[in-house]
Amino acid sequence: MTITSAAILLFLILDPLGNIPVFLSLLRGMPPHRQRVVLVREMLIALGVLMAFLWGGKYALELMHLRQESVSIAGGIVLFLIGVRMIFPPPEGLLGELPGGEPFIVPMAIPLVAGPSGMAAVMLMGSQDPGRMGAWSLALLIAWAATAAILFSATYLYKLLGGRVLSAMERLMGMVIVALSVQMFLDGISAYLGLGGA
Repeated sequence: MTITSAAILLFLILDPLGNIPVFLSLLRGMPPHRQRVVLVREMLIALGVLMAFLWGGKYALELMHLRQESVSIAGGIVLFLIGVRMIFPPPEGLLGELPGGEPFIVPMAIPLVAGPSGMAAVMLMGSQDPGRMGAWSLALLIAWAATAAILFSATYLYKLLGGRVLSAMERLMGMVIVALSVQMFLDGISAYLGLGGA
């Protein structure tokens, strides 16, 4: 996997377009300056969490005596469920009911940006090819920067594209993520059975 393909995968998983309506609803009652402060804080927290999983994921797997194939299969299942919920969102939203008040860590940083699928993906990258940690870190930074840029311009994008277009784009991303999740699942099964490439 190249840096570009890894960054695109992580960008799709972080799902900034799908998060726009949720972020706007969470920040609606705050003054513009406070919105920017909260958004910067939450994005930095999300980046820190994802970097921690990228760099510490391999050691966490060793500590828990988990094989890389297990993470690949589990990550594929989680990605599949997230993708299906993006394609067929429940009435209460992708993540269910959200708490009121100013968000802190939950739900903006975790799980909206640094969700279980993103954590599983970066952990998988770091554990499968630990010799390319610099490349994976760069891919994560690119995906995170693109996500942050989109979320900072959320108000303008929502006015420009409208809710229906954003919803359609989220469903399209969901389709891509479902396809990626199936491939990740098959790769894990193939590696476990020693069959080579899926």
